[in-house]
Amino acid sequence: MPPTAPPPRYADRGVFVCFEGGEGAGKSTQSGRLRRWLEAEGHDVVLTFEPGDTSVGQEVRRIVLSPETGALADRTEALLYAADKAEHVETLVDPALARGAVVVTDRYVDSTLAYQGAGRTLDVAEVEAVARWATTGLRPHLTVVLDLEPEAGLGRFEGRDRIEGESLEFHQRVRQAFLAMAHADPEHYLVLDARADVDDIEAAVRAGVVPLLGQAVRR
Repeated sequence: MPPTAPPPRYADRGVFVCFEGGEGAGKSTQSGRLRRWLEAEGHDVVLTFEPGDTSVGQEVRRIVLSPETGALADRTEALLYAADKAEHVETLVDPALARGAVVVTDRYVDSTLAYQGAGRTLDVAEVEAVARWATTGLRPHLTVVLDLEPEAGLGRFEGRDRIEGESLEFHQRVRQAFLAMAHADPEHYLVLDARADVDDIEAAVRAGVVPLLGQAVRR
């Protein structure tokens, strides 16, 4: 049996913002833009990503994304992603939030639920229990879902990693999973059309983040 998922935990200091969405949706672009704006406003900002933004995570990223890895059992893949998240939260995310920083991450737990749960057709509740346990229940104050049809997003890559190389049907399940999670918790999600102008998307993201900044410290 998987571990029991802990109750949701929202940091009472700092701000935790996550960008989610399918391949090629512009998460890295918008997370970078948000960091630059926040820093210009004087905030302590940590821009991070999953998998791979810790020394342990780098090894996990190599395993789960390299085409040379070949086939992995679905549960093995889910557990590797959970291990990356556990290390990420304990060594990077939680310490930054504790000092009052704004943490902006490119992918978090929702990606595991969408890709390893819905995409791989594992039991999403079981995958969530493992992922929430690994991250001690920590949730973003705001998750921005950049929504894009898989056909459009996958067309932006010349070479594909293990996950990008999955079938169109896989990526369609992933997209629907992100939208379903956002629909179920509108208080903590912002869904934006990834096909919109990048400046318009940035403005919408800023508008969603501004009300949260009372918990963040300035440098």
